Amino acid sequence: MNFETLDLVIFVAYCFLIIAMGLFVSREKKGHIKNSQDYFLASKALPWWAVGASLIASNISAEQFIGMSGSGFALGLAISTYEWMAAVTLIVVAIFFLPVYMKKGIYTMPGFLLDRYDTRVRTTMAIFWLLLYVFVNLTSVLYLGALSLNTILNVPMTYGILGLALFAMIYSIYGGLKAVAWTDVVQVFFLIAGGLATTYIALTMVGEGSAWEGLGLLRREVPGHFSMILSRGEMMIPDGQGGTRDAYLDLPGISVLVGGMWITNLSYWGFNQYITQRALAAKSLDEAQKGMIFAGFLKLLMPLIVVIPGIAALVIVKNGIDPGFIESMKDPVTGIIKSDRAYPTLLQLLPVGLKGLAFAALTAAIVSSLASMANSTSTIFTMDVYNKYFDKNASQTKQVRVGRITAAVAFVVAALVAPALGQLDQAFQFIQEYTGFISPGVFAIFFFGVFWKKTTSNAALTAAALSIPMSVVLKIFFPGLPFLDRMGVVFLALAALMIIISLVEGKGKDHPNSIEIEKDLFVTSTGFKIGAFIILGITAALYIVFW
Repeated sequence: MNFETLDLVIFVAYCFLIIAMGLFVSREKKGHIKNSQDYFLASKALPWWAVGASLIASNISAEQFIGMSGSGFALGLAISTYEWMAAVTLIVVAIFFLPVYMKKGIYTMPGFLLDRYDTRVRTTMAIFWLLLYVFVNLTSVLYLGALSLNTILNVPMTYGILGLALFAMIYSIYGGLKAVAWTDVVQVFFLIAGGLATTYIALTMVGEGSAWEGLGLLRREVPGHFSMILSRGEMMIPDGQGGTRDAYLDLPGISVLVGGMWITNLSYWGFNQYITQRALAAKSLDEAQKGMIFAGFLKLLMPLIVVIPGIAALVIVKNGIDPGFIESMKDPVTGIIKSDRAYPTLLQLLPVGLKGLAFAALTAAIVSSLASMANSTSTIFTMDVYNKYFDKNASQTKQVRVGRITAAVAFVVAALVAPALGQLDQAFQFIQEYTGFISPGVFAIFFFGVFWKKTTSNAALTAAALSIPMSVVLKIFFPGLPFLDRMGVVFLALAALMIIISLVEGKGKDHPNSIEIEKDLFVTSTGFKIGAFIILGITAALYIVFW
């Protein structure tokens, strides 16, 4: 696909805007030297709309635009459960966990674990998170972003990976979270506007000029792709190797509402550094909670942007609407249609101007997530590893310098590993499954840490140590068990172990570091309550309509 002059102007203008804005907001007042709070928590000055925008920009990345559209192509609307359930999860986190974090005045999630448990738990989880961010999150986003550049502009994968990494590094490493959060406000505009433009074009193509007719045609042509709750054996999907597998293994029926989906969502939105860090940087608890409600409304919108285009691509392929489109969907080496090529291929259909806007949207999603992940990686390493084991008396200036070096190293390592993901189909599902190896342990540690005073440090350490081994054992010996259900089983096993260890070790006494839950801790504003009620109502309606 070749960019016209207008497309190139729009895209280049976007790049300069983000870099210029990132560098501009990173400036400090004359005489003020950037300290750790400035760099890692944006001076704790973010308003609610910046918190909400940054949450979504950090969350929506290539794994959604590329990976979730690919899952939409393969699985259908059911994959939207990650988005719609996330909207509800944001409410739960805002009410029950965020007030505890803000009261503690923490910088990082491992910092909370130190306050609640001990150094061993903090260090163990800090290392887990660092490995996860660098080798799964950063790596997968770089790979999927480079895949889009390769499909759209024929940019070699290596150059695409390096280019995206350098783009994110230019504005984020110097300015820290302040640069990341404020540029996210602009990037959210691009990703929503560009994403909606792509959806509109895809639907008008299917509907022969009418987006509304196109949406109706999708439901008629592939009705099974508009079912939110799947049954075992109901849908067989490509496995990326020329064969098929049961879609139930990815989205196991009712479990997406009452089972393992809660574990993965709460672990991500409630205990994940590069998500919670935005809320921790808010001006106040009320601003942080309003920001999460704002993010919740945006999450309800996301399937229209990242899932519907994938289903439209399926109908285009199924009905043979565009032979060139079908060829672009095929892997150039194997000749097999790959789900994750759906969104990049759709971008080739956009008219002049919209093509540049949509490509800017995709790039915005990619670089904002890269910047967020790298910044959170540097925050955890600096505050929970470097300050503890290398230099306990590090000055504020030195902490900022270490944070910048860590972010740069994380980018380099991820760029070296990213090409290894080239054999994947539905990369979004890969990310969810392998993140899910640690999620049950994370959820158990935080849940019991906040709400059960008797939870001991050794119980938490046991959960941290066994989460991955238990998940691996179940994956090997019970391959027919959906990974969401596997997370539920592992969580229940870890919860039982934590209860037994805590009762035996603590002899029924409260842990000395237990959290005092005061009656007014979970009080929220009227505006928050109204927003939460609306989100819950819309979510319920969506599941009723598309059950």
